[in-house]
Amino acid sequence: MIKSIKDIVISGKRVFLRVDFNVPIDEKKMITDDTRIRESIPTIDYLLNNQVKIIVGSHLGRPEGIFKDEFSLKPVFNRLKEIYGDKIKFVPDVIGIKVDEEKAKLKNGEILLLENLRFYKQETDNDEDFSRDLSKNIDIYVNDAFSASHRAHASIVGIPKFVSELAIGFLMEKEISNLSKAIVSPEKPLVTILGGAKIKDKIPVLKNLINFSDSIIIGGAMAYSFLKFKGEEVGKSIVEEDQFGNISKILELVRKRGIKFLLPIDHIVAKGIDDNEIIETKTPIPEGYMGFDIGDETLKNFSEEIKQGKTIIWNGPMGVFEKDIFSRGTTEIAKAIAFSTAFSIVGGGDTVSAISKARVAEKISHVSTGGGASLEFLSGIELPGIKVLKEKQ
Repeated sequence: MIKSIKDIVISGKRVFLRVDFNVPIDEKKMITDDTRIRESIPTIDYLLNNQVKIIVGSHLGRPEGIFKDEFSLKPVFNRLKEIYGDKIKFVPDVIGIKVDEEKAKLKNGEILLLENLRFYKQETDNDEDFSRDLSKNIDIYVNDAFSASHRAHASIVGIPKFVSELAIGFLMEKEISNLSKAIVSPEKPLVTILGGAKIKDKIPVLKNLINFSDSIIIGGAMAYSFLKFKGEEVGKSIVEEDQFGNISKILELVRKRGIKFLLPIDHIVAKGIDDNEIIETKTPIPEGYMGFDIGDETLKNFSEEIKQGKTIIWNGPMGVFEKDIFSRGTTEIAKAIAFSTAFSIVGGGDTVSAISKARVAEKISHVSTGGGASLEFLSGIELPGIKVLKEKQ
């Protein structure tokens, strides 16, 4: 059992709070989506209300161990300052004398935001000395970064080795609870919907969810590899022939379990992604054309299956939804899930963007902040960031 921050005495303590503030920032250094910041506010507020000294650590992008201004957390600090005013301070480093001085000056009910942890290569290398430096003068370690907890990095698995008291924040607690609900004791029928571009990324989660699902829906570019494997013509659509072995195993598992397995039966196709002249066609897809979205008959089939679900897991769009002419399938699937009576979980950056575009995010039971972390969790893999906390309880 992992302790929550509600389960420990924290008042007056110095807490290292690992969050995921890896937010999108434009060329003007403005945050374009602050969802990940807002999701950690309940944890920060709880700590502040209990008069804790908070040292906040996060990564941003992939600076690969080099101080790069475009990956600075200064825009995040500016956003947090709008919320917390003079309670929050920023230090342009992660370890060292200056950081130690700022930690020492911190008062109860104040926040110190560190610079990007990945400005040090030792973060991604899970360097022990770096972990020890990060943990200096820290009483409690709190992980509220579910979306980074599939990484065995210093701030995720290293610091806990040097801190006696460990806990999770409210966001982490919510993610674990809701994702566990979908695979440990889901209300049946369970409908799994997977889309997106690459099969390789989804194979582990697909193999695991076959054990729990009553039906599986496949859309997006990955569907064309399944269709090609089954002998259908898919034109110029993207096909991962190197995954045919895995596809064969998946289909055999589906056959043994006797569950429904739905693939597209018609498509929105064009000669290229920038071609505005589209046609809807049943398979086979004509030579020279590519599939970019599911067609009306497929949408009808998928929607009918979604209506039957009591639990729904969705990761990956049905097509190139970023372009309006190829967005209908993804948008309508989002609406079908939102207006169902099922307990619904949506994960993955593109899928979260899709439900926002469809304006139905508030009708989804749980929108996961973790892309890769959610997939690994649903694949049955114990995340390193969770494992280390269990081992020290």
